[in-house]
Amino acid sequence: MPITEFLTRNATYFKNDVALVEINPEIKNIPHVTWREYSLIEAARGGAFRKQLTWGEFEKQANRFANLLLTRGIKKGDKVAILLMNCLDWLPIYFGILKAGAVAVPLNFRYTAEEIKYCLEKSDSDILVFGPEFIGRVEEIRDRIPRLKDCFYVGDECPSFADSYDKLLNYCSSQAPSVYITDEDDGAIYFSSGTTGFPKAILHAHAALVHSAKVEQAHHHQKKDDVFLCIPPLYHTGAKMHWFGSLISGGKAVLLRGVSPEWIIRTVSEERCTIVWLLVPWAQDILDAIESGRVNIDGYELSQWRLMHIGAQPVPPTLIKRWKAVFPHHAYDTNYGLSESIGPGCVHLGMENINKVGAIGIPGYGWQVKIVDENRKEVTDGVGELAVKGPGVMKCYYKDAKSTDEVLDDEGWLYTGDMAERDEDGFIYLVDRKKDVIITGGENIYPVQIEDFLRSNGSIKDVAVIGLPDQRLGEIAAAIIEVKEGFSLSEEEVNNFCLDLPRYKRPRRVIFAKVPRNPTGKIEKPVLRKIYCGESVVAQQNEINIK
Repeated sequence: MPITEFLTRNATYFKNDVALVEINPEIKNIPHVTWREYSLIEAARGGAFRKQLTWGEFEKQANRFANLLLTRGIKKGDKVAILLMNCLDWLPIYFGILKAGAVAVPLNFRYTAEEIKYCLEKSDSDILVFGPEFIGRVEEIRDRIPRLKDCFYVGDECPSFADSYDKLLNYCSSQAPSVYITDEDDGAIYFSSGTTGFPKAILHAHAALVHSAKVEQAHHHQKKDDVFLCIPPLYHTGAKMHWFGSLISGGKAVLLRGVSPEWIIRTVSEERCTIVWLLVPWAQDILDAIESGRVNIDGYELSQWRLMHIGAQPVPPTLIKRWKAVFPHHAYDTNYGLSESIGPGCVHLGMENINKVGAIGIPGYGWQVKIVDENRKEVTDGVGELAVKGPGVMKCYYKDAKSTDEVLDDEGWLYTGDMAERDEDGFIYLVDRKKDVIITGGENIYPVQIEDFLRSNGSIKDVAVIGLPDQRLGEIAAAIIEVKEGFSLSEEEVNNFCLDLPRYKRPRRVIFAKVPRNPTGKIEKPVLRKIYCGESVVAQQNEINIK
């Protein structure tokens, strides 16, 4: 069945139960009252600190948007892009697209205007739904995308080049549209990237979306009374597919706009959250705040919090040891996945296997895993490339048969590009990545994009960008820069030059040195990693010893 049927079921059986809550602590001068008490104060003022949506309201809003899309000529298989920060409208919009038979195309909110344009064109998107944070970027490209029929704006003071989502929705029926959807129909396109740094459009069927929901519930045993705290952005497969556990169980989810330890702990307490998915930096920040005394957890109700799990980047075993010292009753899990495998869960540690922290785990629910050599022959010992197979594997890279054939074989095996090995108990450990992607704070950074940008500086002869280990972010981007003879360049000048890059892509460390290349002209990044990653690990160890 298509993923939309879970929403319809919840709206039928749990009509008046809360499905989604949005918490926005960025509002200043919050008094010392509960979230709910403050939301009443804000409501009286016309504010929106805490908002919520029942399953019945969720279904009606999704139906209205589906009907709006149909009035604009959207047909089954057409593409509709979403460019929004996390908000109460995000998921009803996503499901409205699916109910119309269209394909949802979530976009990274960090994309520049040109990256947004590229993704809209690559995905053949006909409509874009966007929020106030993106007015300037969308206005910059709106007239340069002939295929884009309409732009719907979610928020107040709608710009002249878009239509108001909120106003138009009021005129649309809340009845489900008569669009027949099957498991094999296209459901969503998510963007990833290969070693070239150019985003690939990953196409998934409804069946893959449904399987991700089943995987989440099978791994973390969500029940109706579980409350999931969602902090990461919903455009990311990880956040949304973990939320699918709430969808399949009919439970409440809380969208928290902010990552402050105080906000996370307070939200868990007041919303009675039972499951929280964190990135490594956020978990470290919470522990630092508690251990320093900045946050006193004795004043909060946290006994219902049963599971903390982490994904999107390697997890230091020392972090989990610290976490269990503070929260000894918590179950813990880690999840491995990629957008091509509909996000997290094709490999997972398992809540019962905390003694194996450091491993990414064992095959997830409904998944098969193997490790292969350079000829894609399965190996039982040693390091090889990790391959996965299951109902959550992508249909293809949209409009890119060559790239699809490189990673997806005729038997349905997806070759991840990650190097791994098994221990004697069958647990899988990541060793390295074939790709040079840097994962910092759960976000992918593609070195070639930064390298190409830096090479436009007239003082730079050559540059290589690698990831260095970082205790908080997992990895940081480091730029090894070779300066042209007769020129000078300082770290400050490089940092100022990089201000034109999005913040998350700016190198965190600048190293002036020769860039080694092999006889064929390729940068020898393994050599650089051996030199500089070793230094970084030693520095981290010294820091731990000092503490």
